[in-house]
Amino acid sequence: MKKTALFIILLITVSSCISTKSTLKNVDDNAPDLVLGKNNTFVISLFSKDKKYGYDPDYPVNIFFRNTKDEATNEVRFLNALAGPNGEKITYKRLETCCPFPTKRSDMGAGFLNVYELTWEGQKKPITLYLNIYEKGILMVPIGLTLKKE
Repeated sequence: MKKTALFIILLITVSSCISTKSTLKNVDDNAPDLVLGKNNTFVISLFSKDKKYGYDPDYPVNIFFRNTKDEATNEVRFLNALAGPNGEKITYKRLETCCPFPTKRSDMGAGFLNVYELTWEGQKKPITLYLNIYEKGILMVPIGLTLKKE
């Protein structure tokens, strides 16, 4: 009886994991590969017009670059390319990991978003960005930010 109950629980668990669908709305496997600039930051030439881009967990900044082994490095490459709305130097800190989703680019079959808080001098309220190292997408500067001057 115990083995039957355990088997049923295992079957339910496995089938629920398989049927999970991603809530991410801006994944694009056909997006161009990311390019590193001379300052070891990602080259970004587009500015988002979508208020959700980066600010909503369903529309994270997708920064997949070669593999997911260099998670922190790839996030830093993106964040170090950014500046405040008037070119201010930004500081950032990782707040948490959240929002699991299915992905083929992870040994576990699931990915997570990393949540960062960005601040700069003169800012009234810090901003929160969601970063995804597992999936590809068009890399853009989120609304309210600019690119760091070289």
